[in-house]
Amino acid sequence: MNDEQLFSLANASVMPAWLLLAVAPRWAWTRRIVHSALYPALLGVAYTAGFLAVSPGSGGASEDAGFASLAAISAAFANPRTLLVGWVHYLVFDLFVGAWQARDAQRHGVPHWLLVPCLLLTFMAGPMGLLLYLAIRFARTRSALLASGEPEEARA
Repeated sequence: MNDEQLFSLANASVMPAWLLLAVAPRWAWTRRIVHSALYPALLGVAYTAGFLAVSPGSGGASEDAGFASLAAISAAFANPRTLLVGWVHYLVFDLFVGAWQARDAQRHGVPHWLLVPCLLLTFMAGPMGLLLYLAIRFARTRSALLASGEPEEARA
């Protein structure tokens, strides 16, 4: 399988999980599949295999590649296979964060309609989606505390 096919496969592999988070967050199969370690573990195995194949000294990366400087990272990502491995890294962690957001939203009573834009943004631009979710959660939980009439000391 070539790099382009692997890229397409990696992208396609996470789409069912993101769709389940967006449209069926409380469904038993969403809990079994997305909120279990299944997705991160399977993608983690693929990531590990790819990472080991392109690591410096494996014959898959240039001698200038590494993590010690921006130039070294740039040299590493000049290799399409390394770029693919980096992309899988994003897919794994963004999905992990999205699944956490969905569970956390349920625990904190954040309405699902407010969570969906956060999930979309997390899928497309990970940290921005997380930031939006955290801001929404803060605003919702803060307003719930204020509405409950809880003393100021308890809110700190």
